[in-house]
Amino acid sequence: MSTSMIMGNQAIALGALKAGVNLVAGYPGTPSSEIIEFISKYNKTTKTYVEWSINEKAAVEVAAGASYAGSRTLVTMKQVGLNVASDPVMCLSYVGVKGGMVIVSADDPGPISSQTEQDTRKFGQFSKIPVFDPSTPKEAYEMIQEAFEVSEKFNTPVLLRPTTRVDHAYESMELPELTECRKPGVFEKDTQRWVIFPRTSYNNHKRIFARNEEELPQVFSRNRFNFIDNNKGGENSLAFAAGGISYQYLKEAIELLKKEFPDNTDLKNAEILKIGTPYPFPNELAEEFLMNKSHVLVFEELDPVIEESLILLKGKANLTATIHGKLDKKVSEAGELTVESVKACVKEFLSLTGDVSNKCEENSTDNCKDNACDLTPPELPVRPPVLCAGCPHRGSFYAVKQAMKGEKTVYCGDIGCYTLGNAKPLDMCDTCLCMGADITMAQGFYHNEPDRKCFSFIGDSTFFASGLTGVVNAVYNQAHITICILDNSTTAMTGHQPHPGTGVTMMGEIVEKVSIEKMLTAAGVKSVVTVDPFNQTEAVQAVKDAVKVDGVSAIIFKAPCIAVAGKLGFAKPQSKFVNYDKCIGCQKCIKELGCPALSVIAGEKKVEIDNSLCTGCGLCQQVCPVKAIN
Repeated sequence: MSTSMIMGNQAIALGALKAGVNLVAGYPGTPSSEIIEFISKYNKTTKTYVEWSINEKAAVEVAAGASYAGSRTLVTMKQVGLNVASDPVMCLSYVGVKGGMVIVSADDPGPISSQTEQDTRKFGQFSKIPVFDPSTPKEAYEMIQEAFEVSEKFNTPVLLRPTTRVDHAYESMELPELTECRKPGVFEKDTQRWVIFPRTSYNNHKRIFARNEEELPQVFSRNRFNFIDNNKGGENSLAFAAGGISYQYLKEAIELLKKEFPDNTDLKNAEILKIGTPYPFPNELAEEFLMNKSHVLVFEELDPVIEESLILLKGKANLTATIHGKLDKKVSEAGELTVESVKACVKEFLSLTGDVSNKCEENSTDNCKDNACDLTPPELPVRPPVLCAGCPHRGSFYAVKQAMKGEKTVYCGDIGCYTLGNAKPLDMCDTCLCMGADITMAQGFYHNEPDRKCFSFIGDSTFFASGLTGVVNAVYNQAHITICILDNSTTAMTGHQPHPGTGVTMMGEIVEKVSIEKMLTAAGVKSVVTVDPFNQTEAVQAVKDAVKVDGVSAIIFKAPCIAVAGKLGFAKPQSKFVNYDKCIGCQKCIKELGCPALSVIAGEKKVEIDNSLCTGCGLCQQVCPVKAIN
């Protein structure tokens, strides 16, 4: 075995492969995307089947088929993807599985790259599916292997809920020696088991209730991922509870405070209830922990799952401990926790006093006066996200904006890079709800205000994931909308994964591309036009023609993402430059496009182009009123 620094998502992938997983399916979504990509690198060794499914619902259903046959399966997604997958996941909870099935739903506290801060642990409670919550990459590696065992023992899917800081953290680990995956199972027909009849669900519900309320709480109370850290047997009446990455923050915060308050007995004796399986809750272990405690402070990200479980247990067992956390605002109820924020909460909880914010770390007295220095870092500069230089979406948005000047419009956006079309100066994204909602929301605007020009913007990958149903709905219900498909030949925002329109599978096979044009035509869209968004004259005219169509029209703005253009065989055009003799300093190129390669020369009004960023797309060249860009 060799030792290497491993990312959390890679550790999850290795853990699944070590468990002999036969089939892996998912849909890309930060922070989970790297799991499948890492698994695919071992295809030749493990013979594991891997696919990017068209959405999370399809991924769960593909995995369910193999799990029914007895094979081990893994499904990956981010927390909002679990909403898409919820229909089959809820049913699988009642039907059960044969081969171990683990669903990785990566939560995104912050949120850093998501629409919501929803908590997968709550979904586990709602769907009655056990949840594992890792606090480090290595623990995630170990947990997923145990999750497969629990899944098979109790014939249930199991949720693994890493968060962003676990997914993307690195830890030194011994890399396992991987072998070929387990022998695939063989499906045995049994309609009494595999067909979800109402009476079957009723009986299974009773079985699930007993499992989750009686059996699993006892099993998880003895599970190695749940324990009492620094167990003093009730010597300290003040204590803590934590799960996930918050447990690591708490441990570090306490160690830092011990250095600042070396004589404090509460810190020396601090007990921590570490929860690795938040559902079903390890009641016996937690009850042992709460004995003789007067106050317990809970740290967890997103919802107060551990906190509420402790409060419920306290009431059932008639214990006297007071539970603090998000519900009484002792801990922030939203966003990520940090070592610093946890440290501040612990100080307040233990009534620690003393201004230690400027004290130097031990043995770090360089450049300090009287052993004190200002350790407060300067504020980071504001860096709002923008479309990349050379992004074809900029040309697509600008073409629609120019064609619709003076018109009563609404622009419905979607989830992806093109959400950034909402930023000025483009300002071309009036709404953004969830994947695929742009097409259906545009219909709502039209039926409410038939005189409004209604546009939807959706990417090629998102179109395959959840756009087609909206197209069919628009045609069937006779909406007058224009669907703009921003086809950049990849799933750009989550890391350039392939999709049905790219002609490449995750197994590395070259397949026939699924044609978006043919799908639109087959659905009954009256006008489908494909244009190059960098050809503004052609693109603007296509928009003007599309809105005149009586019914549903579609424009496919097709040009590759600048990050993958070279791989697709596109030669990079020569970078543009400004002829300063012609430039009049109007800055129209900057004010209307917002390209990060354009800037104003210091002390002047004239524009310059950063050749290290410019991709030579030529959009600014077409916008310049005096042809000063060549």
